[in-house]
Amino acid sequence: MSEPKRSRPRERHRGMVTLRRDAIPPSTADQRLLDSHLRHEWKTKDAWRALRILSEFVEGFDTLADLPPAVSVFGSARSKPDSAEYRLGEELGGALARAGYAVITGGGPGVMEAANKGVADAGGLSIGLGIELPFEQGLNDWVDIGIDFRYFFARKTMFVKYAQAFVVLPGGFGTMDELFEAVTLVQTRKVTRFPVVLMGTAYWQGLLDWMTNTMLPDGKIGPEDLQLLYLTDDVEAAVQHIRDAAEHLDEDKLGGGS
Repeated sequence: MSEPKRSRPRERHRGMVTLRRDAIPPSTADQRLLDSHLRHEWKTKDAWRALRILSEFVEGFDTLADLPPAVSVFGSARSKPDSAEYRLGEELGGALARAGYAVITGGGPGVMEAANKGVADAGGLSIGLGIELPFEQGLNDWVDIGIDFRYFFARKTMFVKYAQAFVVLPGGFGTMDELFEAVTLVQTRKVTRFPVVLMGTAYWQGLLDWMTNTMLPDGKIGPEDLQLLYLTDDVEAAVQHIRDAAEHLDEDKLGGGS
């Protein structure tokens, strides 16, 4: 009689290290770094943390330096394979790959998995930038190049540095954080202007209406800031918007050098 199949043990990835079961610590590296209750550790441990942070940047830069043009895709880790946003993410990943783009995601489940799967099925290059979290397990199976980060800010730098555009599908707090970080960097000209595409009009329209009807009249943003976001349900339109932006940027560079 065969033995019953064992369930996969609980695990957490911490840089190059995989921890399972009771070896998993109760907190993450980010939490320990930012926790003001651990002031007594600042002089004894933060210098070593600085070296670990530096190593994450070095590893990310070295691994991703030779990527072809890429697009970062964000969305919920909680989306199920039978959901509309999962199907949209898979279609988007395939379309981006066929257009010649590598696709960068957070490497997790849900929409991230869908986009990576679409890329893999289309024969493209799929990148996953994972993060140490208490409730997410490892990189999905469709990632070709994967890096696990301890620190959110190191991971976020890689999303921005190696992307020609951001595409944001329905998601929660993490997706909102990535969306507004991208828009803020473009608005403040900390990065060369590149497109930020929102996919899922039913999901995002309320947010855009609030920006238009509350933030704009109150003077918190300007009319030009609303133009930084492109809303669509059409995958081909999203990809074309990204390609058009790249062409205009190339024309501007050529014009500036003449």
